[in-house]
Amino acid sequence: MTRRHRSVEPPHVLNIEDLRRAAKRRLPRVVFDYIDGGAETEWTLRANCRAFEAVTLRPRGAIATPVCEMATTVLGTPLTMPVILAPVGSCRLMYPRGEEAAARAAGNAGIIYTLSTLSGCRLEDVAAASEGPVWYQLYLVGGRDCALGALERAHKAGFSALVVTIDTPVAGLRERDLRNGAKELLSGKLPAMLPFVNQLLTKPRWLAAFFADGGLMKFENVIIPNHGPMLYADVTAALEQSVVTWQDLKWIREAWSGAVVIKGIHIADDARRAVDAGADAVVVSNHGGRQLDSVAPTLRILPEVAASVGDRIEVLLDGGVRRGSDVVKALCLGARAVMIGRAYAYGLGAAGGAGVARAIEILRTDLIRTLKLLGCASIAELDRSFIDVPPDWLKK
Repeated sequence: MTRRHRSVEPPHVLNIEDLRRAAKRRLPRVVFDYIDGGAETEWTLRANCRAFEAVTLRPRGAIATPVCEMATTVLGTPLTMPVILAPVGSCRLMYPRGEEAAARAAGNAGIIYTLSTLSGCRLEDVAAASEGPVWYQLYLVGGRDCALGALERAHKAGFSALVVTIDTPVAGLRERDLRNGAKELLSGKLPAMLPFVNQLLTKPRWLAAFFADGGLMKFENVIIPNHGPMLYADVTAALEQSVVTWQDLKWIREAWSGAVVIKGIHIADDARRAVDAGADAVVVSNHGGRQLDSVAPTLRILPEVAASVGDRIEVLLDGGVRRGSDVVKALCLGARAVMIGRAYAYGLGAAGGAGVARAIEILRTDLIRTLKLLGCASIAELDRSFIDVPPDWLKK
């Protein structure tokens, strides 16, 4: 392993917060805050993590668990642990060929990687980089014809499920991005960039790697008819013109022959509508606190959503997962698996694929230790008897 990656090994990196600090040291402020920040006051961002503190564990004593079974299936796909890498856009800003590096680490670990529409790498290259299952996340940026072209490519490349994100009718007010001049830096216009460019110059190693990887990238999977790949500077306006509606899900379901996952579910009514729309799974998600601030943390909403759909479809949880014990709590409350975004993005920003692999290994080790301390030999045995939950969480 090269010297620059040694810092992600023990004893330097013991938990996800250590990876966060390492990413902060390596990345320019504008890139780190893109990963780390949320909308408005960032209350929901913080609440996603704090919600896990409200749920306490109930261990069984005097039980030997020499081996803990963590394997599961999600939509029929076998996983070595109930963790999926969530879609994170613009990963090439964090590390050269970032999406490919993350997909490779996920495949090596035997878990699913989900590629964002807003990727700087071609979806075919990302699929080829992973030895494991890959999912494709869909925004309707560029319009219906653009989306249909991406779906055809994703199907041919071997993506097994489509993740449709429904919580982005407009971009959330991400104040860190505005203060750091993210829009100006992405514009490529020197006069607008000048007040903010110093934060890039103070990270010369990142800057050299960024330019060696091609510099300011286009979105290689958003091919606008008669224009080519969408530019970074165009994405905000494009998102606001491409709201996904329940009516859109009809033609998306017809166009995609694989499993469909609807991400951004936050109330029971929407979960039931997803069932009616033909979804195979839903993700309880508030976009990591990056969209509407002051919404409840996802762990708090999980029991309501899980109860509303029963066993008709699978339920995943996204938001705030930093420890293996967080995974356990989500499974006890009805999740089939969890999706992680920031947890692996910190690793990617810190050390590329080695950092992502370390993030996955941290959660795996945490999960095994938590199960053994609970006296639980398998994640299949987890239920609410292993946790105490605030009473008002279970009223609906």
